[in-house]
Amino acid sequence: MHIRRVSGIRSGFRSPRGAGYAHSVLHVLAVDDEEPALEELAYLLRRDPHVAEVRTANDGTEALLDIDRTLGAGRPLDAVFLDIGMPDLDGVSIARLISRFAEPPRVVFVTAHEDYAVDAFSLHAADYVLKPVDPQRLAEAVRRVADEKPSEPGESGEQGEQGDGTARQEAAQAAAPPADEVICVELGGVTRFLRRSEVLYAEAQGDYARLHSSSGTHLVRTSLTALEEGWRDAGFIRIHRGFLVAVDAVSEIRIEAGKTCVRLGDQVLPVSRRHVRQVRDALVRQALARRPEAKATGPPTPATGTPTPTTGPPAHGGGLPGTVRPLIQRPFHHRDGVT
Repeated sequence: MHIRRVSGIRSGFRSPRGAGYAHSVLHVLAVDDEEPALEELAYLLRRDPHVAEVRTANDGTEALLDIDRTLGAGRPLDAVFLDIGMPDLDGVSIARLISRFAEPPRVVFVTAHEDYAVDAFSLHAADYVLKPVDPQRLAEAVRRVADEKPSEPGESGEQGEQGDGTARQEAAQAAAPPADEVICVELGGVTRFLRRSEVLYAEAQGDYARLHSSSGTHLVRTSLTALEEGWRDAGFIRIHRGFLVAVDAVSEIRIEAGKTCVRLGDQVLPVSRRHVRQVRDALVRQALARRPEAKATGPPTPATGTPTPTTGPPAHGGGLPGTVRPLIQRPFHHRDGVT
């Protein structure tokens, strides 16, 4: 823990990966029925230093046959980057079939549809990337898969052990949350100490920011932009020109009559249109990161046998923890005077 006055906040950004991750090479399959989208996805994947091989498929049947041939021949396949909205066999159905292989590759959904996050969670997807694809967001999904990939056989010996040790150490450092910061709040000659982890959200008030916590509110001499820069790596996200929220504190997101809101306890805050995609993406990523690591249920089939497709539309069951819950039906009431 360290103490810092708010007026001097700086970003504690760390590069998410160090040079020790160059050894993590992935063999992936990209699937999309639209040729331009498939070409762009394959191009971005081939540019990533973690990716050694990219194969492509134009539909679900071709993808399943490719997976069957690859795994049956004993060749590596680490991940499938999968579109959802495809004819005949949609991406959710394909992911369910992939989960039945003896050693299924990880699935990363790459889609323009925002409404399948619950399915992605229930299928233990590695990530959920929205179109149009942002290269940095896709790179993050690739790194997530690379982090989960076991060490290759034969990576032994003193040099290999040292390399693996370095990679593990860098992974632990990258995954560790920033040290909790303590903000000095001065009022009437009294200095109070507020932990950043206690802050639910911050509200812009001119050149100042008001910090809202379960114990009360505190006005500090810093801008919301400065807080956003300094607290980004601690799980805070801008949802509106007037609000910065702790993603962990968000219990619900709702879109009604074209307006988006998030709930933090009893408080409901608006999400501006330009931030909607970023907010939904952050909540889905957090939910995926928190999911149980249990394997998807269902009887596995031999790796050399293509699973039999199931019929009927994909089920929309299950649910996400805390951060992304099914939308309630009662209307939200916006804060007075907030635009």
